[in-house]
Amino acid sequence: MLTDRQRHEAAELLRSAEHGVVPIAPLSEAYPGIDAEDAYEIQLVNIRHRLAAGAEVRGHKVGLSSPVMQRMMGVDEPDYGHLLRDMEFAPGEAVPTRRYCQPRVEVEIGFVLGDDLPGEDCTPADVLAATERVVPALELIDSRVRDWRITIADTIADNASSAGFVIGEGRSPRGLDLKAVEARLDRDGERLAEGRGDAVLGDPARSVAWLARTVARFGVPLKKGHVVLPGSCTRAVDVVPGATFTADFTGLGPVSLSFT
Repeated sequence: MLTDRQRHEAAELLRSAEHGVVPIAPLSEAYPGIDAEDAYEIQLVNIRHRLAAGAEVRGHKVGLSSPVMQRMMGVDEPDYGHLLRDMEFAPGEAVPTRRYCQPRVEVEIGFVLGDDLPGEDCTPADVLAATERVVPALELIDSRVRDWRITIADTIADNASSAGFVIGEGRSPRGLDLKAVEARLDRDGERLAEGRGDAVLGDPARSVAWLARTVARFGVPLKKGHVVLPGSCTRAVDVVPGATFTADFTGLGPVSLSFT
């Protein structure tokens, strides 16, 4: 476990990497004793820094929601990060790639909450009852760690590698089998990846319920109006400047982001 001073030093390293768009060596190399608790505290240092500068919490994201990614990272549960209002893009918005170190896009079935979620006892049924609409979403992920050489502690500290997101209009989850939703990712008409909702912990609503229970331990509620991204239905794809990426979902429709 790190000292409080080391946690603040690590947060500053990540903050400088993001602002300067110059990735750093893994924190797990610079601080060999770092663990998940340290990493979440480092994440919170930087989130509090941004909130103090005027940012607002828009919601949360879940990472490592597939068994394959968990095995790669040597963990048995997902991780989470914060979504801030200044991370949200409008559909079709042109995003400058020069702002990011090593950007990639992921395809997600997003949740917009119509009511607060319960905390420690939250179930998938609670999630569906509280969801105003499920939405097509793309998450822009980025690693402030050089060459994506990340351990679980590195990605948690780095806000679960989150950098931005866009959501479409979507619809009510009533009558929609989220596990069977098919997702496709295209780049300028070329098919890059395909997946299904059940790639996300078997059910995206299960991922949101896990998040609600987990953050409740830290006194963090998932509130009405929050956006929750439960994890990717497909593999992540590197961003290409000049390209437009479109995610299309059965029953939900498409959403796009363009990059300059």
